Amino acid sequence: MPLAFTQKFLEGSEMTKNTNQSSPEIANLAALTMNDPKASQIAKKLAASVLSQAKFGKQTGVDLQTIASRVLQSPKYSADTKSLAASLLSQSTKDR
Repeated sequence: MPLAFTQKFLEGSEMTKNTNQSSPEIANLAALTMNDPKASQIAKKLAASVLSQAKFGKQTGVDLQTIASRVLQSPKYSADTKSLAASLLSQSTKDR
């Protein structure tokens, strides 16, 4: 593999690089959610993505955007889960 390609791959392309990051407060909420045995699987999935964005600047995937959107529209999720969902959606790329 050519070095230039490898370096570009490791840096991430312009299209997939997320310059937004989760706030320390949301990252803390995500960490607490991941360690909460009573947290739902959806809450933990959202929390894992928030932490990934906070640490690595990863971009929210289309499937997770859909889940986050449904969480925000549903009355059955807690305010904390909705905060995680809102954070993810606010950091989504506008291209989608």
